Amino acid sequence: MSSVITVTADDLALPLEQHVARTSAALDAYGHLIALASPDPADPGRRRLHTVRAALEADRMAIVPVDLPPLAAALLGEQLRQLAGTDLGPGVLAGAARLLSYYLYSGALLGSVSKLDRVPVTVGKHFKSLVPGRHFAVMAHPEPGLTEAGPDAVPPGPGFLTQLAVAGHGLDAGWVTGPLAAAWRTQHIREVPLPEGSARWWGTGRLVEFTAYIADIGILYQLVTSVRRDTCPWCGLEVIGDQCLFCSTRLGDRSSDRSDRTKQVAAQEQPLRRPQQQRPPQYQPQRQRQEPPSRELPTTDRPQLEPHKR
Repeated sequence: MSSVITVTADDLALPLEQHVARTSAALDAYGHLIALASPDPADPGRRRLHTVRAALEADRMAIVPVDLPPLAAALLGEQLRQLAGTDLGPGVLAGAARLLSYYLYSGALLGSVSKLDRVPVTVGKHFKSLVPGRHFAVMAHPEPGLTEAGPDAVPPGPGFLTQLAVAGHGLDAGWVTGPLAAAWRTQHIREVPLPEGSARWWGTGRLVEFTAYIADIGILYQLVTSVRRDTCPWCGLEVIGDQCLFCSTRLGDRSSDRSDRTKQVAAQEQPLRRPQQQRPPQYQPQRQRQEPPSRELPTTDRPQLEPHKR
C-alpha cells in the first residue's frame, strides 16, 4: 500500500473546508498520509492537522512531531518520499521519521542572536551580537550549541558521509560552503531556497541555514530495515519503535516481557526440593544453658533432592 508524505508549512492559509477536502483526496489517492508537525501541542499548524484528522475520522493519517529547523524538516520529508517508493509500509515509514532525524545535522549562520530562543544564549553572546559584523554559528540538532563563526571555529559534525544543503538570505554563505563543508567532509553542496518559516524559527531574517543529510536512498533503506519490526495489535500495521503512529497504540515494554519469559523458563528448569523441616522447640538453645553449636545438621534437617526433572 502506497503512502504520501507531506511537510505542512503554509496550510494555515487555506480555509478549513479546503484543507479537509485536500487531505481526503490525498487519503483516497495514496491510502495513508504522514504529516510532519511541530512538537509543541499549542502550535497552530499541529492543531490544524489534528482538527482535520478528527473531522475526517481518519485513522490512516499519522501526525509525527519532529523537533527540527525548517530546512531539516523539509529534507526529512524528502527522504521519506524517496523511501515511499520502496517496499516499506506506512507504519514503518512513520517510525522512520523519528529514526532518520537522528542522522540530520542542522544549524545556521546568524548575524544576530538577540531574538534566538531555540538555543541557549548567554548574556555575553547577546551583547556581542549587537556589534556589527559579528557572525555566529548556531547548531540546533542533534546537539544545541553556539559559537562565533571563524575559520578555525567549526562545530562538530557527522562522522559519516553526507551532503550539505544550504539556504540563505542576507548573509554571505562563504563560511558554510568553505570551512564548515571542509571540516564536515561534505560530498556535495546543494543550494536550496530558504524555507518560509526559517526567519521566524531562527529569530532573524539575515541567516544562512544548513543541514547535513544522507542522500543515498540505499543507505537510508538499510538504516530503516535494520530496526526490529512489530505488528500493531490494534490496526495490524507493521511498525518500528514502541508505538504505532497511526492509531497511537503502544506496543508495551519488550524488555520486561523478555525478562518475564526468562524467569518462567528458569523456574521450570529448577530442580524440585522438599521444604526444610523446622526444628522442634526442644532443640532451640536455652538462655540459661549455652551449648556449642553442632557442626553437622541433624539428618532430618538436610534437604532431600529428587532426581532432576525436565
